[in-house]
Amino acid sequence: MNKNELRKKILNKRKELSNEDVLSLSNKIIDLLTDTAFYKNANYIMTYIDFRNEVKTERLIKKSLEIGKKIIIPISLTKSKELLLSELRDYDNELTIGTYGILEPKKEFIREVSAEILDLIIVPGVVFDKRGYRIGYGGGYYDRFLLNIDKSVPKVALAFDFQVVEKIDEEKHDIPVDYIITEKGVIKN
Repeated sequence: MNKNELRKKILNKRKELSNEDVLSLSNKIIDLLTDTAFYKNANYIMTYIDFRNEVKTERLIKKSLEIGKKIIIPISLTKSKELLLSELRDYDNELTIGTYGILEPKKEFIREVSAEILDLIIVPGVVFDKRGYRIGYGGGYYDRFLLNIDKSVPKVALAFDFQVVEKIDEEKHDIPVDYIITEKGVIKN
């Protein structure tokens, strides 16, 4: 199965999940994440905001803000296919529907930060293999972004167990994540 077929198959499977299943599985995944040393030691956490039945990140974001961690949200710049990083301080009041239908900070709440401050990156994706390689949505935003990230910064994927396959044919520009967290546990790559 090629990347596009695999992406489509897993997206369809994810779409079939009920809201209850997404929430219940997401809560298990977030609990496993917040129990890790790399989460506990992180001060600046970059995370995606979920959409279309991705692992839900709202609880992670709110909990992190409550305990004093800084949350950094990516904004997709469609012309340059780059990610602009912005600090989020209030999940309920600072977001609006943005590029690709994903929640992004409203213009007045964009607080641009440098990727150099990050000490944990939560990476979205559709399919992951057991070595940490991923298939995203096809825009290449994260592949380009991760090229310039210090290798010591943990890159973590949150995924439902069915999103993890044995092996994906990686390309030379692909950068694997260091950990995949599913409802069944933490996979270290």
